[in-house]
Amino acid sequence: MAHVELSLSGAFVPQARTPAEAEFVTSVERWATTVAVADEPCLIIDGTGSILAVSPSCSELLGLGKPVEALGQRLTSALHLIDFTAGAGRLEEPEAEKIPPLLAVRTERLARGLIRVVPGAGEAPLTVDAVSTPLLAGDRVGGSLTFLSPVRY
Repeated sequence: MAHVELSLSGAFVPQARTPAEAEFVTSVERWATTVAVADEPCLIIDGTGSILAVSPSCSELLGLGKPVEALGQRLTSALHLIDFTAGAGRLEEPEAEKIPPLLAVRTERLARGLIRVVPGAGEAPLTVDAVSTPLLAGDRVGGSLTFLSPVRY
């Protein structure tokens, strides 16, 4: 039989909240503070598709400018979404509504798929793999959390 000891020195201890305080902090709000300082490319949108939080690396990857400037913008307006054809035409609204972050909110389920964007004027198109999960605000979905990874060919 093995013996395992765990050291708790220097461990992260979450801030204690009373039950009354905890009910006013939604999952969306908790994740938003984490995403804003994350090293990984990730973002959070609310139920209407507006950007609530974006990591610096995600903002750079997708060509959103400074993270603070992206806040409040509708995701489909902030991104230059293109289709997967050779002509790389602009992705029209009905199809743009099917990208994983928006799909996770609408279906209230995990969503995964590829997104093709042009990060900036004159830049080559970029394909990213997006994995999105719905986030709860009380007893309903209040947004989604998406992690992105560039697809290298």
